[in-house]
Amino acid sequence: MQPPETGSFHAFVQRVLDALAAADITYLIGGAVALAAWGDPRTTRDLDLVIELPFESMAALSAELAQRGMLVPVENMVDLMIEHRADLPLNAIDMNSGYKAEFFLLKPGDAFRASSLARRQLVDLGPPLGEVYVHAPEDLILNKLHYYQISQQPKHVRDIAGIVLNLGPQLEYDYIDLWAQSLGLLDTWQEIQRHIAKPDN
Repeated sequence: MQPPETGSFHAFVQRVLDALAAADITYLIGGAVALAAWGDPRTTRDLDLVIELPFESMAALSAELAQRGMLVPVENMVDLMIEHRADLPLNAIDMNSGYKAEFFLLKPGDAFRASSLARRQLVDLGPPLGEVYVHAPEDLILNKLHYYQISQQPKHVRDIAGIVLNLGPQLEYDYIDLWAQSLGLLDTWQEIQRHIAKPDN
């Protein structure tokens, strides 16, 4: 397989994944990149990931990212891990290209992210990335529901619709309903399902 073109977004993604592999960090890719596996892909400059980052692995990950042009101090990782007031990502910005990776950390008691990591799926996104771990489609839908509820940005509805229309009965609707209820997203999920069924309404 040909390596991604230097300076491209795919090359940035590969550098991030290489850093995670070198530090032995469990990850999954979400957001617009994961849409390429389940829905209608769209361009992006940001890479969204969920990672399991033990305290003892923080120094290794910081060093591996620094070797690849992304400065993320260990103290930033520690501060974010113990921050419980807001669900903020750990940002790693490539100093040359400006591309950004947003790491959402698995914290103690976060049952949904724990479930998402346990259900991650290895998929082949084709060249130049090949096989990577991404959100299962149901978990990607739930994340999109969460961000739509916060922002009301229509791109999230389009993303959800693309997944539903592409996968149809293959989706585990009981799983989505269960977590949508638990996360306070059930009304939004039902509204979007009605929109998908009758798009002119």
